[in-house]
Amino acid sequence: MLGMLLLEQRKVADAEAPLRRVVAVAPTDADGHYNLGMCLHDQGKYDDAEVALRKALELDPYRHEILRSLGGTLFNQGRFADSVPLFRRYVELEYGSQNAAVRGPFPPHKSWHDKEQRDYLNSGAGGADTVARFNLEEGARISGRTINPDSSGGEITAKWQNGSPQLVVIDNLLTDEALNRLRDYCWRSTIWNQIYANGYVGALPEDGFACPLLVQIADELRSTYPAILDHLPLMRCWAFKYDSELTGINIHADFAAVNINFWITPDDANLDRESGGLVVWDKPAPLEWTFEEYNNEEKMIREFLAQTGAKSVTIPYRSNRAVIFDSDLFHKTDKISFKRGYLNRRINITMLYGLREASPRH
Repeated sequence: MLGMLLLEQRKVADAEAPLRRVVAVAPTDADGHYNLGMCLHDQGKYDDAEVALRKALELDPYRHEILRSLGGTLFNQGRFADSVPLFRRYVELEYGSQNAAVRGPFPPHKSWHDKEQRDYLNSGAGGADTVARFNLEEGARISGRTINPDSSGGEITAKWQNGSPQLVVIDNLLTDEALNRLRDYCWRSTIWNQIYANGYVGALPEDGFACPLLVQIADELRSTYPAILDHLPLMRCWAFKYDSELTGINIHADFAAVNINFWITPDDANLDRESGGLVVWDKPAPLEWTFEEYNNEEKMIREFLAQTGAKSVTIPYRSNRAVIFDSDLFHKTDKISFKRGYLNRRINITMLYGLREASPRH
């Protein structure tokens, strides 16, 4: 089929017309609507992509990839709340159904994490294997606030607006109820399906890191710090969980305007109060660099930082501490020295707001 051939060749604009002809001829074919939806999504035509993908889902409501793709399309429109039920349904079908594929083999750090999580879940579930194999917490909204009111008297906003580079640290970010609920969600949900070589695992919205509580946190961050986040949409979010004795994320920058990074593991897990947090350099990624270059080319990044005389600042780990900074700034995980044990694993949440083009440097 011409449309699919053009899609395979990444000629998405050329593929649109023949794919539209397919759905016109076969309006009850879920594949046709799905392929058209993905073609429109790849062109950034999210409204039209949503229409096509919703039609595909209507025709085939249990097809995993349609749920995931429609959720991603809504998320890309800044509609996190609307994407949540789709991502959660996708994860339930993909990982929780009786016919879910058995995955693996995994690298040792992933296998060890999963064993620790199974033991943790089963210790409070009467040894029920079904709970250990797949569990997705509800993550419901709370009745009160999730973000503590800004009590700095405008100090945080002033520091952000006048800072060079733009970087602020906020302690006691989440209310006690929100922090405890978020910890439970991360400890109990079997959503840690992204595997990274340095010794950590991750969860994206499409892995199940999507719930009403996270939507509430994301929205309240914007309303609590409007001068920082302005009207920037949430573009991406994730959580990382680290092995207590391995390394974290290498030096990189992110494709966004503002990065909010906060930590939720209790402080008594950290063996060194002067480390375990984040290292941020005062030099942003050059605008002409590609995503691959500023996100993955560590040797190239370090040479750039040395040539430009960049200076770094280390923000030590504290539970419920947030670091908000220009997402273009190079940064990495500081050295990790945490106690062993499942509940002692370092967990950080990242929320990216706005496109890189929205940065003041553009």
